[in-house]
Amino acid sequence: MKTDITVMKKYIASIKNNKTIAIYLITAILCLLFSACAINNPATQNKKLTAQSADDSRIAYGTRGQGETTLLFVHGWLCDHKVWQPQIDYFSNHYKVAWLDLAGHGDSETNRQKFTMSAFAQDVKSVSDKVGGEKIILIGHSMGGPIVIETAKLLGEKVVGIVGVDAFYTPLASVPEAMKLVFLEKLKNNYPVALEETVKSMFAKSANPDLINLYYKNMLAADHKMGISSLYECIKWNSQKEPLELKKFSSKLYNINGAPTGKEKVLHESVVLISDVGHFVAQIKPDEFNAALEKIIENSKD
Repeated sequence: MKTDITVMKKYIASIKNNKTIAIYLITAILCLLFSACAINNPATQNKKLTAQSADDSRIAYGTRGQGETTLLFVHGWLCDHKVWQPQIDYFSNHYKVAWLDLAGHGDSETNRQKFTMSAFAQDVKSVSDKVGGEKIILIGHSMGGPIVIETAKLLGEKVVGIVGVDAFYTPLASVPEAMKLVFLEKLKNNYPVALEETVKSMFAKSANPDLINLYYKNMLAADHKMGISSLYECIKWNSQKEPLELKKFSSKLYNINGAPTGKEKVLHESVVLISDVGHFVAQIKPDEFNAALEKIIENSKD
């Protein structure tokens, strides 16, 4: 490194009569040096780590950024942490951000047979224990909603905010449980076809078909047995626990939901609607979602 700097100095000295060129060179060198520091600075890199859940499942997680408040992102059914990339990139500039792949999803490994919401919550807790932080905001998309509620029960007062993303107070909440169980049977009998129909229903009519197909392929790649078990457990949680648990955490709970037609009604005072987007609110309209979440984070500080 010293040799490189000596060479640079000699070269600059050789053109000292041309001040303009010298200034440009010095500026370029400084930019390169600072860029190298940024590239090698751990604070600017994703940290990919592993935690051990209560049943010894190996949970892949990561963290980036620094701050007094930790934002812990939990993905939904058949997805993984990558769905949160726009949020990881944005919020890690001002907060400590953490994410994970739930057991049986993404890079996480498990021998789990029953994928309950409380078992998934243990996955999240294992990551929270590793990441640390006395002020935590849990953000859960879809099935991640029930999971972060169960996680909040484990973490107690550390949780200063809970955000459900198209998880609670959605039009799906009014669908009878019997119809949901009919779909579950359809999934068992013809998994690829039933899943494709479901994924299509998750998007607004204006959505790009190629994008829908990409999500379908990614979700289809997840373990089918885990998919059926976790969906059954999520339906059971929604029917048996949701009303009581949402009331219990009402002072901390916020919701950001999609409004595919733009005509949907706000079903609860805690809900913020984002128009012309279906189930994948944060991914399809990241700027609007990030702005809504940022307001919620500020409210959680009060």
